[in-house]
Amino acid sequence: MKHVIIGTAGHIDHGKTTLIRAITGRNTDRLKEEQERGISIELGFTYFDLPSNQRAGIIDVPGHEKFIKNMLAGVMGIDIVLLVVAADEGIMPQTLEHLHILDLLGIKKGFVVLTKTDLVDKEWIDMVEEEVESEILGTFLEKSPIIRVSSTTKAGINEVIEIIDQYANELEEKDTKDMPRLPVDRVFTISGFGTVVTGTLLSGQLSIGEELQVFPGQRKARIRTLQVHDQYAKTAYGGQRVAINLAGLKKDDIQRGDTLAPVNSMSDTMMLDVKIKLLKGADRYIDNRTRLRLYVGTKEILCRIVLLDREQLGPGEETYAQLRLEEETVAKRGDKFIIRFYSPMYTIGGGEILEPNPKKKKRFDEKALKELEVKEKGTSIDITEKIIEDNSKNFPTTKEIAVLTSMLEESVRDEVQSLMEMKKVISFQLTKDLHVIHKNYYEEVKNRIIEELQNFHKKYPLRWGMSKEEIKNKYLGNAKPRVGDSFLDNLVKEGYLSQRLENLSIIDFEINLSPLQQNIREEILKKFNSSPYQPPKKEDLDTIGNSPKGEADEVFISMVNDGDIVKLNEELHLSKEAYENAVNILKEYLKEKESITTGEFRDLLNTNRKVAIALLEYFDQIKLTKREKDIRVINK
Repeated sequence: MKHVIIGTAGHIDHGKTTLIRAITGRNTDRLKEEQERGISIELGFTYFDLPSNQRAGIIDVPGHEKFIKNMLAGVMGIDIVLLVVAADEGIMPQTLEHLHILDLLGIKKGFVVLTKTDLVDKEWIDMVEEEVESEILGTFLEKSPIIRVSSTTKAGINEVIEIIDQYANELEEKDTKDMPRLPVDRVFTISGFGTVVTGTLLSGQLSIGEELQVFPGQRKARIRTLQVHDQYAKTAYGGQRVAINLAGLKKDDIQRGDTLAPVNSMSDTMMLDVKIKLLKGADRYIDNRTRLRLYVGTKEILCRIVLLDREQLGPGEETYAQLRLEEETVAKRGDKFIIRFYSPMYTIGGGEILEPNPKKKKRFDEKALKELEVKEKGTSIDITEKIIEDNSKNFPTTKEIAVLTSMLEESVRDEVQSLMEMKKVISFQLTKDLHVIHKNYYEEVKNRIIEELQNFHKKYPLRWGMSKEEIKNKYLGNAKPRVGDSFLDNLVKEGYLSQRLENLSIIDFEINLSPLQQNIREEILKKFNSSPYQPPKKEDLDTIGNSPKGEADEVFISMVNDGDIVKLNEELHLSKEAYENAVNILKEYLKEKESITTGEFRDLLNTNRKVAIALLEYFDQIKLTKREKDIRVINK
């Protein structure tokens, strides 16, 4: 079922509220001051049933220029607009400002309603209609119907309803599978219930009992009850006007301009990358770093505009820019916004958010400008790819990408799967999380690791390579340890690297010992095997075979890397033969006995306590044995 929101727009006292009362039978002016003064100050809300049995929400926005902030809070999420023009006055300044705002916000459907036609003659109405046709040229209302109405006599009201119904049937269904977002436009309390907020649910769905987060910030609340069009509901859907009774929040904990969304689904920001356009009729230029008023969602924020490719933006021109905000907000890529001058306050332009969580950009940076062009003109999957590429060094999860894109994680996973099939991204699956990086970043890090290893092999030709941990720390420090392991395992699988024990080398690397080095190796093995469990100290090997300084050390390290020598700790090493013999002795002993003490193991090997402890601790480390107080048992 479609959910439709209709909004009014137009100059003060042109009959917007009276028109809604004629259509719905309800008065949207709820404040005493509004009823006494006969003008709308705050947003008004009601609903009515269309001939096609669809229930439509309707928003009445204030028309006075002093309340343009309130008007802007109401028009976000509108599907169909009724631009109201009083026949006795015609187009007025606020009518034009509202029209420009609606056009900048990308609203596609609407028509003009000429009200108060019972107060003027036909010739005058014809003249006003010609004026309206002229002013709407080039806007989304060009060639739209202009309906003559008298809210007093009800003339033309049925025709207005019929056109609304026709337009409603032409609307596309809202995506109820998208992430739910509700920009708050009203906050109040009801005795016995607590805090209530209202807003237009832009997408997705919300249900009773769900936990929500108030963005920006970390405040959380649970949905106690939901109302849609004054009726209680278990679930609210994108495109509906919703009232939410929140448990866990006081009225002062939330305000107009905040956004309700699932917990940890969005990211607060102090910057926005945008495509901005100035109105053709604007009478001022925008200089770089001009202070402006930004309206996005239901929030007003002061900001400074950084023009990325010029010093000044003129009427009718558009460009890429970065908005540096004076307070935090949240937004989604594709959200529309309006800008007004800081002072005097009037609308000068608007545009679309291209990146809601950008990094600070340098001006006149060609690469940054091209990236923004992709985000403006690319498909959803192009944009997801760009977000992954921008954040690859952090090895983001699909959940983190979902926050950056304000998409549901399920949707992100679908797009990641497509990008994997296109061989544009690489993924690493942990138990719960799927980490994703761009293929370009993968290639960049791969090449840096290969270059590092090539240099290492030149410097240390007798070593099998660098330790896996050292490479991870140097090149994969931002990745979780298991993700770093998976990255390196990939390079081994793809034939770029080879792994021997815990060391990595480039695939075609081989150790070639010189006759002198071969002799040193044999002498070292002889020393270790002559007294297997009273091994020589590492420094005692320096003078073996009258070798040049450092040569024996390099051969020894090569033997450790190759597994000929087993390193128990920094001080103690055994030959491979002695080590394997110790393992067999231990296993045979524990076949007959349930446990072994350090002293018993020392005696079995005819060694000292230091070597026995080092071996047993090494066995514990590799999970061969398990220590239980002062004894060891086989680790099952």
